[in-house]
Amino acid sequence: MRLDKYLAETAQCTRSEAKALLSKGRVQVNGAVCKKGDTQLRETDTVAVDGRALSYQQFVYLMLNKPEGVVSASTDKRDTTVVDLVGDAYPRRQLFPAGRLDKTSTGFVLLTDDGTFAHDILAPKRHVSKTYTVVLDTPLTGQMRTGFAAGVTLADGTALSPAEVTALSADGCTVRVVLKQGVYHQIKRMFGVYGAGVNGLHRDAIGGLALDPALAPGQWRELSAEEVSKISS
Repeated sequence: MRLDKYLAETAQCTRSEAKALLSKGRVQVNGAVCKKGDTQLRETDTVAVDGRALSYQQFVYLMLNKPEGVVSASTDKRDTTVVDLVGDAYPRRQLFPAGRLDKTSTGFVLLTDDGTFAHDILAPKRHVSKTYTVVLDTPLTGQMRTGFAAGVTLADGTALSPAEVTALSADGCTVRVVLKQGVYHQIKRMFGVYGAGVNGLHRDAIGGLALDPALAPGQWRELSAEEVSKISS
């Protein structure tokens, strides 16, 4: 890989900014100042800017706590998107949400630029679970539990895979739902079959990775390799 391209991707800067770093002698390759952007790097080469070592990431994986009113999209002409919340932190990356939450829903959204990984965790055959806390306008019933476990058939005839639902509150209005597929407005439509409305929906986990409780609504952070592996486990 060319040095200027490497800088742009690892230092999160534009090509022109990378050239400026090089021309000012702020870039070192294997401890020596290098000003040539077309220098071809080997896997064993080390690169630093102002003495700070850089490391190459092929892909980025972010955990974001989506607030209400933000849309799960890369761009939108009217509303703030989950990618907007990341700002200019990754100017060279084409981030997108791997899976969606409704505008009114909150919680864990995974942002990445790894299309293969996103496809794998969203593919029905992979059965990657998503866990939600849901607030209903009526108590959970035995009929709902039985129906979810068997697989709900929606009003339009769509037959869904089995899902788990358990009560979290004494009044039965706050429940946990675990799904292993993704259909448009799925949870709201599932409860709608039983005449129940959804007043709140929060995604708690994707696969084996739970939302970091330290992240306030709108905040995000990078995931470690170990955390990424938990998503698909």
